[in-house]
Amino acid sequence: MTTQVMNYQILFYGGSDGYLNSRAQIVLFGADGSVAGYIRFHDPGMVFDSDSTAGNAIYMNQPSAMLPSIVDMLRNESPVYIYFAVGKAFLSTSKEPAGEGE
Repeated sequence: MTTQVMNYQILFYGGSDGYLNSRAQIVLFGADGSVAGYIRFHDPGMVFDSDSTAGNAIYMNQPSAMLPSIVDMLRNESPVYIYFAVGKAFLSTSKEPAGEGE
């Protein structure tokens, strides 16, 4: 299952333990507007599930330290894809020329 990410929404959770054991979440949407995936961010010490799928949605888990890099990728790279293989979620770009200067 591979989906091109067309839009995204970022949510930050307050409180000492966040929400559902997450500190933040990015919801990824495909071309048809449906949810393609969720990337959940966890602070050190938070216990979280393995990456998974449910229906057509992919669930990816990342440490909170990865949030700036992933937001940067979503803002500045195109196309971006989410897919699930070998029991893990992946977020990727397509091939890009070196030295593109973005």
